[in-house]
Amino acid sequence: MKKKGTEKKEAKTKKTKPAKTTEKSFIAEVKDEMKKVRWSSKSEMAKYSIATIIFIIIFGLYFFGFDLIFAWFKELVG
Repeated sequence: MKKKGTEKKEAKTKKTKPAKTTEKSFIAEVKDEMKKVRWSSKSEMAKYSIATIIFIIIFGLYFFGFDLIFAWFKELVG
């Protein structure tokens, strides 16, 4: 037996899809949205790629240094 309040909640949660949702309209909407996207230029991509590579190298050296320190400390203690 259902309570009175649950019937209203079930009615609110059951929503139907619009009748005009077809694959063609979806693809058309995607194309429209893709026209709004601001694409990066080649110079921006090069700048961001170089910055990313530099940060990867810096953090790699940082963690490599910590690894060496801990390995040295382990040898000293162990």
